[in-house]
Amino acid sequence: MGYTTIQILPETRKKLAGLKMYDRQTYDELLNALMSLVPKGDEEGEYGDEFRAGLLRARIDLAEGRTISHEELKKRLGL
Repeated sequence: MGYTTIQILPETRKKLAGLKMYDRQTYDELLNALMSLVPKGDEEGEYGDEFRAGLLRARIDLAEGRTISHEELKKRLGL
């Protein structure tokens, strides 16, 4: 199996290093563990890659406060 190089900022590398479960954990292992946090599907079936990416974006938006309440949405829509 071959390896590849990805470009990340030094700050990103430091953040990733802080998430390692043990010192010798590879970044490949860490990234796969992080990606496993995005659900692969539910009782109705497997999610597609686009849908899984959308779930991840939604979770990031929620964590970073880029959401509004249902009440605020209704108000904006005039409902």
